[in-house]
Amino acid sequence: MKPKKLLELKNVTMAFTGNKRNPAGIVALEDFDLAIRADQPKIIAIAGESGSGKTTLARLALGMIRPTSGEVVYQGRDLWAMSNAQRRDYRRNVQAIFQDPFAVYNPFYTIDRLLQTPIRSFKLAKDREHAQQLIHDALDKVGLRSSEVLGRYPHQLSGGQRQRIVVARSLLMHPKLIVADEPVSMIDASLRANILTKLKELRDDFAISLLYITHDLATAHQISDEIFILYRGRVVETGSAASVIQNPQHPYTQLLVASIPRPDPDRRWQGTVEIPLEELSPSDDRSGCLFRHRCPHTMTECEHTPPNFPGNYGQSVACYLYSDSGQPA
Repeated sequence: MKPKKLLELKNVTMAFTGNKRNPAGIVALEDFDLAIRADQPKIIAIAGESGSGKTTLARLALGMIRPTSGEVVYQGRDLWAMSNAQRRDYRRNVQAIFQDPFAVYNPFYTIDRLLQTPIRSFKLAKDREHAQQLIHDALDKVGLRSSEVLGRYPHQLSGGQRQRIVVARSLLMHPKLIVADEPVSMIDASLRANILTKLKELRDDFAISLLYITHDLATAHQISDEIFILYRGRVVETGSAASVIQNPQHPYTQLLVASIPRPDPDRRWQGTVEIPLEELSPSDDRSGCLFRHRCPHTMTECEHTPPNFPGNYGQSVACYLYSDSGQPA
């Protein structure tokens, strides 16, 4: 019996039509595949530099945009062929945590309203007293005291508190999957460890899977089980987060890892990152390996789109450097 899939993205491509600035349009995501099992909660990181397609992927997984081609499948049903009742169930079970913890709040309402709205919308409580208990329990799970945050306005709380309240709001729904799009990038470094710990607890204590969208490989390495490295909408390397970040195989992944400063004042940073402001290839040129114009190892084969080859540490790598390692993965 095959393991049941919670969410699948099957050969998904997302292309945006052109405008005056970019008449040719842009392919934000191309032939992307991902499967999240229902019986095995994981944190799966999607990493890459700005413009790699990370946020587009998050919006597709949340059902905010419809793919140009391919399918987004939730519990065996195409997301865009669901009935209203099925889509409502999906909305409850797939929650979001966004980058800016302030943007999700209405500054004219207290924190209470943000937490009460999903309870009313999904009829989660029997009465007002039950609703308050649910709120208190959710806040306690993310390490917040109700007396310190309820009744207050967003500007009266720290960024870390606001982000943890968003996590608490998601927990009210008892979701099966949370899509977290850069959830700590706008939070002080001193508070990031706390939020990342809470995200890991969602997996460990509540059996919730996370799709963790980030440009920060250090945090991806800290909390993720698996990682997908995106470049211009294509996956160039995937595997366990530890293997990919500790032993990067694709030249682009190596470039990203080299850009991480080492926290050692006695050790000179050896990063030799050279990322041009503009791509050397036209944005509408999707032929061959998309990284070949920036790669130090370019060869004739790179004019053709590389398949996935097995890397040296268990990864799957879309690079002809590994063509001798065996058949495409």
